[in-house]
Amino acid sequence: MYNPFTLEGKKILVTGASSGIGRAIAVECSKMGATIVLTARNEERLNETLSQMDGTGHSIIVADLGNEDERKRLVADSPVLDGLVNCAGVVKTLPFQFVNAEALAGVMNVNFTAPVLMSAELVKGKKLSKNSSIVFISSISGVVCVWGGNSMYSASKGAVNGVVKNMALDLAPKGIRVNSVNPGMVETRIYDAGTITSEQLEEDKMRYPLKRYGKPEEIAYSVIYLLSDASSWVTGSSIVIDGGYTLL
Repeated sequence: MYNPFTLEGKKILVTGASSGIGRAIAVECSKMGATIVLTARNEERLNETLSQMDGTGHSIIVADLGNEDERKRLVADSPVLDGLVNCAGVVKTLPFQFVNAEALAGVMNVNFTAPVLMSAELVKGKKLSKNSSIVFISSISGVVCVWGGNSMYSASKGAVNGVVKNMALDLAPKGIRVNSVNPGMVETRIYDAGTITSEQLEEDKMRYPLKRYGKPEEIAYSVIYLLSDASSWVTGSSIVIDGGYTLL
């Protein structure tokens, strides 16, 4: 059956694959025929992701991308890739007047610095094939809107969207495409820390025209498009998936 969105024959590295959006991306890409390299810090949860995936040949590389030695080991151990999904991320809610160097560096390192450096190292190491695709999971926060107490997260995602455009331009001669997906709020465990109450979350959902948050699989489907040959003329773009939130 003709399917322009197939990922058959493609090898794809997914960071942050142990839970949430990263797990959904790994699982859904496997259903589309891709061979996935999963990475995150927690081996047990990576194995949980692996147990949900279709197909064979997938592999796990346990690594903390914020650690330079572990990141370089991940790059060295990775096969030549047709796709890279930079999904690992962290949220730290803190009113701006309490922002400090340690907290800011921690958020920026996970959300921006580590994935950018790893992408550069993969390119320099010739670990990304011609016509490959890099996808960053960004956010509408810091790009088209903001939330209170989220200045560090917004800054990191604004930086991601900026670097995506420059990467797309610099890597175009190599045939490597670079894009981002910018979700609104998605039903994941990223807010389990308890800094935001369930009542606040339910109230926030009502601000979305579709009256709900997104599902991790809905973000994964957009990533599949950007990894597939169906998007072969798409680079430097940011796809907003937000249930209509930014229309208001």
